Amino acid sequence: MNKKLMGIFNFNKRNTEESQQSKVGYFLTKDAEDLLVSGYTRLADNPEVQTAVNQIADLVSNMTIQLMQNSEKGDVRVKNDLSKLVDIKPNGYQSRKNFVFWIVKTLLIGDGNAVVLPISRNGKVVELRPLASSKVRFIYDVNQDFNYVIDYEGRQYQPSDVLHFAINPDENRPFLGTGYRVSLSDVTHNLKQASKTKRSFMSSNYKPSLAIYVDSDSDLDEESRQKLEDKYMKRSNPNAPLMLPDGMLRLEQIKPLTLTDLALNDAVKIDKQTVATILGIPPFVLGVGTYTKDEWNNFINTKIMSIAQVIQQTLNNLIVEDDMYFNFNARSLYNYSLTDLVNSGTALVKVNAMRRNELRNWLSLPPDDEMDDLLVLENFIQQADVSKQKKLVQDENEDLKGGE
Repeated sequence: MNKKLMGIFNFNKRNTEESQQSKVGYFLTKDAEDLLVSGYTRLADNPEVQTAVNQIADLVSNMTIQLMQNSEKGDVRVKNDLSKLVDIKPNGYQSRKNFVFWIVKTLLIGDGNAVVLPISRNGKVVELRPLASSKVRFIYDVNQDFNYVIDYEGRQYQPSDVLHFAINPDENRPFLGTGYRVSLSDVTHNLKQASKTKRSFMSSNYKPSLAIYVDSDSDLDEESRQKLEDKYMKRSNPNAPLMLPDGMLRLEQIKPLTLTDLALNDAVKIDKQTVATILGIPPFVLGVGTYTKDEWNNFINTKIMSIAQVIQQTLNNLIVEDDMYFNFNARSLYNYSLTDLVNSGTALVKVNAMRRNELRNWLSLPPDDEMDDLLVLENFIQQADVSKQKKLVQDENEDLKGGE
């Protein structure tokens, strides 16, 4: 590749002991006040972002990844070594759950890119190895928009040699993801600032609820204040009334400043809603608002399936056959009650669109040898026996007699 036309795309340039961790975050000046949050903060350290990202990654990684094949009667599931590799054991140290969880978390918290190296033996893919995002660099030709390579620890790979997952494509380099680093930086800083302000406020010693005014022309030193407190404020019986010399001391109750007065709660609520909106999750996941079934199912249909589409379409690069593709099965993620599953499954059984063993599979029950036949009509007879019903035979005989 032409050296003078090279550009480097890398958000993780620091070579520190924490190089294995995400370096995407925001920075404040060091000379800030004591109450002000200063220094470098990773997005991964923000509790709200971490909660939202973990929720998304957990849901996407819960779905099974099915290898499908086109057929004349519709697409059917295929089970072979490739489907087992992707859906069960992608590598020697990760399950499919952890493998997909890593991809999603890297995409959301990192710079919007995740790279996996397929390992082949004898022309067959036997392992999918995740590459640490802190060691990955994207090197591209500044004059050719789609000419780039992936550098990992000094070794360069062509895009066709790896699985490059990307979200939120860059407007100038469409093959690169951008993640949510810019959108989240300000709002996550506000949340951390609010947390530190609250912690500092709650631990402050300057929140008296009682003020004592002393008739004195000079400032009282610590010893004099202690003597007055011991003489007039301390009692052997705490329930006894407090008696003070008239004109010498005056008590006044004051209301300390509260978090409500600081309007922190409202500000935090707005910031949490903003984080939820940016990441596309329901606000109730972050403790704002109330849970609704429809909002949850819409979350699955939109955000979760959108990320699943990115992953499954990238995984399709592993497939040689033109009539096959990977597909995430999202049915288990929707908020179905047991009653909903039974009612919808029973309706399909009644119209001869489902076998009872398929319904049992929905309910996580083992198959039954006697429940693999299709049933029709109100008496649930086998399809092959429809013409043998006495009612139909009787009606046919009556028609014959009427014809005579």
